[in-house]
Amino acid sequence: MTMFDQFQLNGDSALRAPMAHYMRNQFTFAGLKTPERKLQSKALIKRSKKVAIPELLTGIEALYQRSEREYQYVAIDLIVANVKRMSFTEIQQLAKLVTQKSWWDSVDALRKGFGDYIRVHPDDKSNVFNLFNGNDNFWMRRVAITLQLMEKDRTDTRMLTEAILPDLETDEFFIQKAIGWALRNYSKIDSRWVAHFIASHDLSRLAISEGSKYLKSD
Repeated sequence: MTMFDQFQLNGDSALRAPMAHYMRNQFTFAGLKTPERKLQSKALIKRSKKVAIPELLTGIEALYQRSEREYQYVAIDLIVANVKRMSFTEIQQLAKLVTQKSWWDSVDALRKGFGDYIRVHPDDKSNVFNLFNGNDNFWMRRVAITLQLMEKDRTDTRMLTEAILPDLETDEFFIQKAIGWALRNYSKIDSRWVAHFIASHDLSRLAISEGSKYLKSD
């Protein structure tokens, strides 16, 4: 039995119902808020950095499949903590987690891991992007749209455009929110590009509202 198999979270039963309610009762919870979860998983995260990658990935995937939602968060924390020593092969394997137990919390946290990876491995950015872009699963496409949130002046606008355009008319809140989020974030770097993009494309009301928030103060 590995340290990942042995790992257990000890939650507060009084927190389980309100935490589940916040997530529309889609998941069960052990009852740990973020600071307590991170405290209980700190030793596991530290030890994971010395574990061989194959064992690490097996542990991550096993934790991700547990029923309580906090275990998905721990699995993602393990990815983020170890992503700098991963290769594109591991990223390919982990990308499938986006389609499992999917909701905005896990999807956006996973995106952070992929975003960290492309920052360390910029030559792999297009390959990582292609794992998600154009996928039938809208959560995967959300990752494609928001993949470059932390890229700042390294943002590839061609890539961003390619992610957004196919979903201009998609009637999915989390896609339209992602479009607005990506545009709003990039407007801090190049407001003119974002203003021109919004003016020259038929975006949804939500995407325009979100994407132009910082433009209004220009």
